[in-house]
Amino acid sequence: MTSAGASPICLTGLGLHSGSRAELRLSPIDGPVVFRTAEGVAPVERLVVARTDLGVRVRCEAIGLDVDTVEHFLAALGGLSARSGVVVEVDGGEMPLLDGAALTFATAIELLGVPRERPALRVVREGVVRAGTSTYEFSPRDDVALEVEVTFDARHIGRQTASWDGSAESFLRDVAWARTFGFRRDGDALRHSGRARGVDPSAVMVLDDDGTVEAPGAPARPSEFARHKLLDLVGDLYLFGGPPLGKLRATRPGHGATHRAMTEALALGIVGN
Repeated sequence: MTSAGASPICLTGLGLHSGSRAELRLSPIDGPVVFRTAEGVAPVERLVVARTDLGVRVRCEAIGLDVDTVEHFLAALGGLSARSGVVVEVDGGEMPLLDGAALTFATAIELLGVPRERPALRVVREGVVRAGTSTYEFSPRDDVALEVEVTFDARHIGRQTASWDGSAESFLRDVAWARTFGFRRDGDALRHSGRARGVDPSAVMVLDDDGTVEAPGAPARPSEFARHKLLDLVGDLYLFGGPPLGKLRATRPGHGATHRAMTEALALGIVGN
């Protein structure tokens, strides 16, 4: 049950890629998490992933839904184990960037009094899935445990690791605040391709070639790059009904790689309900 006194919450900002006004409205509901448009509602399992480069875009043609950069919002739902109690409405075709992470989204979801529920998805057997340069190692257990390892060829980043024990408390404390990031050298090409037009350097870690955060952004916190990749992983897994019960260790994860790996893991019976 959602909190009886909860009121709808509206979050407004600019979209990371469009640079246009984006608005997210969250309302309480007694039932599963659904996305709502003027044409109807759709639960998360009906969303189709349309794009996974530089973020995740989802669609549901039946209700005219098409929303970009959903990964941080989905990470907030997954990190809080929120599988019911929320109606999601998006105006502008993209989630607002806000803090460049998932903490603002998670705080809003908590204000709705959303219950925390165990995932139905679980790791059924040991298995390893590779997607390009990314590796995903699965092991059965009765709780959630995610580990991420990343390596960047930048002097001030290098190899980093991060982990999460599946609890909402750990997600809020250790993961939700980790900001998205990109290198300054890639900015012109991204904008030319119609992406990254709404970058806010106070929310996004804009990096020089050595991996140092440029002003006015705050310096990177310990393992913040790995923590953000972990945040993204939580959001990607949510679309599959996860994060699953079990241990998942991801090396060099990315949105596209995670979606390919999870699709294969489901087909191979490594994960299931």
